[in-house]
Amino acid sequence: MLIVSSKVTIRSQAEKFFQTLQDGICSEVQAVDNKRIFQPDIWSHPEGGGGKTRILQHGQIFEKAGVNFSAVTSELTETLASRLDVQPQRIYATGISLVLHPTSPMIPTVHMNLRYLEFEHGDAWFGGGIDLTPYYLFEEDANHFHRTLKSACDKHDPTFYPRFKQWCDEYFFIKHRGEARGIGGIFFDYLREDLEKVFVFVQDIGKVFLDAYLPIVDRRRNEPWGEQEKEWQLIRRGRYAEFNLLYDRGTLFGLETRGRTESILMSLPPEVKWLYNHTPAPGSREARLLDVLKQPREWA
Repeated sequence: MLIVSSKVTIRSQAEKFFQTLQDGICSEVQAVDNKRIFQPDIWSHPEGGGGKTRILQHGQIFEKAGVNFSAVTSELTETLASRLDVQPQRIYATGISLVLHPTSPMIPTVHMNLRYLEFEHGDAWFGGGIDLTPYYLFEEDANHFHRTLKSACDKHDPTFYPRFKQWCDEYFFIKHRGEARGIGGIFFDYLREDLEKVFVFVQDIGKVFLDAYLPIVDRRRNEPWGEQEKEWQLIRRGRYAEFNLLYDRGTLFGLETRGRTESILMSLPPEVKWLYNHTPAPGSREARLLDVLKQPREWA
């Protein structure tokens, strides 16, 4: 566990932790896929700093997997400063962001983002979260995912999981569709009251990601599927793209701060479908998923 004693140390230790976490996650995911390897793409930000994007494509398990690390400085635009409720100023941001899109519609897509922001005028906070987007609902997978996250949260504060689970359900809601992007997880932002303690919490959430997700991959990797299931996956991926392009704060923040476009949009699925007014058959597995997405459930 990393111990910190000042904001300056938090900045450097957070940056180091996110880099190390990227290395570990890529190594494990690559071993699970067992066909392709992550290709690194090192980039620089025009105002300072940069990052490393790692992409695995056309694998055995993952159709597209992206794991980003970044540590950049930038000048906040008035629009973004207003959105963050701060004055225009220079900002430092470091973090890890990942999205794994499996080939099989029986394996859910997963997303994680952990970040630290520090402002020229003195404010600083952590934010992030992990959420799961299944195409076919397996309740034991949903239970495992949420219970793993709840266990990590409970180590720090018993109010964290219910609070951050509700925040996640509200955040990852596609307003114009009246449905959630997936079955949620946890989401938190503006955690600043005790940065040292919050950083320990963020580290534990990052470390538990593989435990929350990889057992689900192992259970579903040999689940049978066909053209109908693949088409449903592509339709649901369209909803994923809609959320990321219209509502996602990370996407908007990256574009507003002149981040690297390819890295920001790596979260988008490789193939999607938009069928006009598509409605699944009543009582089908597809309809059952929609019922859950329209009304969040307790899983832990």
